[in-house]
Amino acid sequence: MKNPPDFRHPKPWFLSLCQLTSSLLQRIVLSMEEDRTFHNLVSEMSMEERNNLLANISGRYTFSKEPLYEDSPQDNPKAKPTTIEDQFTRLPWYRHIWFFIMSLFKPITPVKAFEENRIIKLGKEIAIRFPDSFDYKRNWLLPLFHKALTDLKNGARFFYTALDSSVHRDKGAFYAFLVSLEMEDIHCQLQTETVPQHIIEAYPEAIEMEWQSLALHTMEKILTQITEEQRGAMYAHARSLYCLRELASFLYDRLLLAFEFEPSVGGLICSVRVVQDQLLILHNILYSFKDPPSMALIESLFAFILNEQEYDAVELQNILTKAEDSLAAIRAFNRQIPLTLILRCVSRDVTLEPKVISGGEDWFVAFQDYWKVHIEEQFTNFQRDRQRQKLFETFTYFFRGKNLHILEYVESASNPEGMPIQGIFSLSFLLTFYSLVFMTEINGVLRDILLNGDFYKREHRTAFTEHYNTLIKLEDSIKRFDSNLAPSGSYGKRYMQGSNEVSIPVKRRKMQVALEDASTEAAEIISRAKASIEGLLTILEAIIRKDIDGKYSTLANMSRFIERSSESVLKEEQLNQAAVSEPKGTAFITSIIEVIQKLHQTLQILVDIDVTELDNTAA
Repeated sequence: MKNPPDFRHPKPWFLSLCQLTSSLLQRIVLSMEEDRTFHNLVSEMSMEERNNLLANISGRYTFSKEPLYEDSPQDNPKAKPTTIEDQFTRLPWYRHIWFFIMSLFKPITPVKAFEENRIIKLGKEIAIRFPDSFDYKRNWLLPLFHKALTDLKNGARFFYTALDSSVHRDKGAFYAFLVSLEMEDIHCQLQTETVPQHIIEAYPEAIEMEWQSLALHTMEKILTQITEEQRGAMYAHARSLYCLRELASFLYDRLLLAFEFEPSVGGLICSVRVVQDQLLILHNILYSFKDPPSMALIESLFAFILNEQEYDAVELQNILTKAEDSLAAIRAFNRQIPLTLILRCVSRDVTLEPKVISGGEDWFVAFQDYWKVHIEEQFTNFQRDRQRQKLFETFTYFFRGKNLHILEYVESASNPEGMPIQGIFSLSFLLTFYSLVFMTEINGVLRDILLNGDFYKREHRTAFTEHYNTLIKLEDSIKRFDSNLAPSGSYGKRYMQGSNEVSIPVKRRKMQVALEDASTEAAEIISRAKASIEGLLTILEAIIRKDIDGKYSTLANMSRFIERSSESVLKEEQLNQAAVSEPKGTAFITSIIEVIQKLHQTLQILVDIDVTELDNTAA
C-alpha cells in the first residue's frame, strides 16, 4: 500500500485555487453579459468547431485515471459476513466460550461482547495505520482530520463555479452539447430533420398547425436510435457530474466550525458525535464518487464555459492543471482518512458500510426537454418571421414602396447599441404613417372639417379637435421621445450609466428601470394615437351616415360641403373638358370614405404589429 500524502504542510497550488475560481467566474459573468448563450453553443457551433475546441484542450493535458476511492480488501463487504451475528457464528468454538465468559462480567450477550471487542481492535488499528486522525478512546477527530478536510474542501470547491455556471444553470443544454460529442450522428439528425424548412418539405400535405407536432414526432423517432451502450456512457457522465456537484457543494464549513482548540493535543479537535450525521453524508458521497470524471467530460465542461472567449494557452493549461490537482486532493483525503472505520467506531457498528447516492438518472429527460423547447422556439421564430414578412409586404403596399422610418436611437440593425425598448415597431410605423399618409392623404380632409365644419354639439367639435391635435403632433411626440433615448437624453443617459456599473445586480436593475420607463412612454404615445384614430373614425362614420340622433352626428352644414364639392368638380370639368366618373356632389363623401379606409387599415396594421411584438417578447 502506498504511503498517504502528507497534508501537514500547505500546498502552493491550494493557495491559488480561490484566485483561479474567481477568474473563471469573471469569465462566465462576462460571457453572460455578452449574451453568448449555451443555446447558441449547442445549436450553432459546427462539429468541426467543437472538435477543434476539444482538441485544443485535450492536447494540453491528460488526467489521471487512478480511482478516487478504493476499497481495502479487509473492508470489502463481499469478503466477510454482512451482520455481526453471522461473524460471531463463524467463530471457532473456543472463541464462543471466551465471549460467553466475558459476557458474565457485563450485562450483555456474547454477541455484544464480541462486537465491543471488534470495535476496540478497530480503534487500535486506526491509531496504528492512521495516527493523528482519530482518537477512538475519546471519539475525537484530531488536527490531521481538520487539515485533510480543509484541503478536501479547497480541492472540491474548484469545480463548484464551473458546475454551477454550466450544468446546473442549463442542464439540458450541457447534456445536448455532450450528446453532440458522444453521438454525433444523433445530434446531426436532430439539427437537420426537425427544422421548419425540412418538415415543410417532408410533409407537403400538412397544414401549418401540424408542423410543430410533426417536428416533435421526428425528434422522438431519432431518439429511439440511441443504443444502450450510448445511454450507459451518458449515464456515467451524468453520475460523475452529480457526485462532483454534491462533493463541491457539501457544507464543509459547518463541519470545520465544530472544531475547537485542545491544549492537550496542541491543535483543533472535534467530537465525532457532534458531526456524525454530516460525516455519514460525506462518506456516502465519497464512496459514490469512486471513478474520476472522464477526460471527455472534463474537456466538455471547460469547452462549454470557455467557448468563444479569449484565453491564452498558458491560462487554459493552468486551469486543467488545477482540475487535476483538485481530483488529487479527493484521492488524498480518501487515502489518509479512514472514514469508514471511524464511523464504525463511533456508531458501534462494525458492519457499517457506505451507501451509493442516487443521481444522474434524469440526464435523458433533461436532454429531451431541451430539444422540445428548442424545436418549439424554432417554430415560434419561424411563424413570427412569416408574420413579420407579411407585415413588411403590407407596409410596402400601404406606403407605396417607401421604407419604414426607424427611430434613430433604438436598437436596430443600423444601431445595435441602441435601447431595446418595447413598442419600437409601432412607433416606427406611426412615424412613417404621419409623413407618407397622414399629411399627404388625410390631413387635408380633416383640416377642412375642423375649420369649416358646423357640428350640432359643441362637445362633438371639442372631441374632433382633440383627436386631430393628437395626430397632428404625433411626429413631434415620437421625435422628442427618440431624442430622449439618445446617450445625452433622459432615458439614454440613465441606460448608459447603468451599463457602466461594476456590480452586475445594480447594472441590471438600473438598465431595466430605464428600459421600463422608456417602454411605458412609448406605450402611452401609441395608445394616444390609437385612441385618436378610433375617435376620428367614429365621428367621420357618423358624418357620412348623416345621423343626428346617435352619439355623434353629421355636420349641420353638410349640404354646404356637398355644394362646394360640386362646384369644385364642375370647375375641374370645365378646366379639363372631361367627364368625371362620380356624380356631382359626392366627391366630399368619397374623400371621407377614403380617409376612413386609411384609418381602418392603420389600426389593423397596429394590431398586427402588437401581435408580432408580443410573440417576439415571448420568444
